[in-house]
Amino acid sequence: MNTTFSCVGCGKCCNDHHVPLTLQEARMWAADGGQVIVLVEAFLGNGLGLSAQQREHAERRSAVVRSGTCEAFVAITFAAYSTGACRHLDEDNLCRIYERRPLVCRIYPMEINPHIPLNIAAKECPPQSWEQGPPLIVGGELADPQLADLIQRSRQADRDDIHIKDAICALLEIRTTALKGDGFTAYLPDMTAFATIIDELAGQTLPAWESEWQFHVSGDDVAGPLLAAGAQVATESPAHYAFISLRTA
Repeated sequence: MNTTFSCVGCGKCCNDHHVPLTLQEARMWAADGGQVIVLVEAFLGNGLGLSAQQREHAERRSAVVRSGTCEAFVAITFAAYSTGACRHLDEDNLCRIYERRPLVCRIYPMEINPHIPLNIAAKECPPQSWEQGPPLIVGGELADPQLADLIQRSRQADRDDIHIKDAICALLEIRTTALKGDGFTAYLPDMTAFATIIDELAGQTLPAWESEWQFHVSGDDVAGPLLAAGAQVATESPAHYAFISLRTA
């Protein structure tokens, strides 16, 4: 099936979305006076929390850490925190930072995760967006090689940035994750401290160290397998983060 796409400037994709950022983009977002949200998920070395199909991609964008007596893989996403319209969207739904907008904005409406196919029904773009414009997908493949390159750049940044993200989280005392598939832990760090830490770590060779994390879970049925594997599970209610559950009610 072939797909065409043309942005009609409705601005819907620029409202109520936390846009994933590379480390450099997160620093720029902070410099512009924006808020970054830190989203954390993890799976165990034994595969708990992950399907076999997803494992290679998930491992490559994760830091290998410890939780209790077991090995875990933590994925950390820095995203532009947005409730309502993006702070860079003007009254005409035009982007004020278009020439330096984040990679994910350039890639839209495609997905970054290779295991999430483009689903037109899940996008907020109006029908006319899909009825006109240049080819987006032809014969199941991306028609624009530059777009394919942007997607690869975004995935590679995820992999390249993960260890410094883990170090940043440690210095911000972010050490609680959710189990992949069960939810996310979400933090809103002080942006002055966030920017200062990024600047301090820039260009440094990170020392070899053992990163320790604990899991926040949605219920005893999730905690049981984690504890049985030797992972550490949080026992206190969070004071400085939110747990975003992915479980259906």
